[in-house]
Amino acid sequence: MNKIIALAFAGLLAAGSAFAADPAGKTVEAVNKDKAALVGQEIAVTGRVVKVNNGIMGRNFVHVQDGTGDQTTNNLIFTSKQTANVGQQVVAKGKVVLNRDFGMGYSYPLLIEDSTIEIVK
Repeated sequence: MNKIIALAFAGLLAAGSAFAADPAGKTVEAVNKDKAALVGQEIAVTGRVVKVNNGIMGRNFVHVQDGTGDQTTNNLIFTSKQTANVGQQVVAKGKVVLNRDFGMGYSYPLLIEDSTIEIVK
């Protein structure tokens, strides 16, 4: 019995905090690395809001990080009608889109669109 509990606990530690709020969630790094395979799919990420740009082109751009990845894979940008404040822990869900170009310098190799953002309390 103790061995089973230890294995379950080890599995929780290996999964990391990004999976704590949403067992079906992905890490920020995993979405960045698997983006081509995820195009058009809805993904969920749990992380901390590190930057917010509200009211741009009728949507909010919410940057989320979860501590995974390196300088090129540690950030995801979610577009949403909802917003959050820098520092808040959120569960963000949306559809993976690649090479989104809004024009006027707003071009994104990876964007998560039509997102819902739930603040974790």
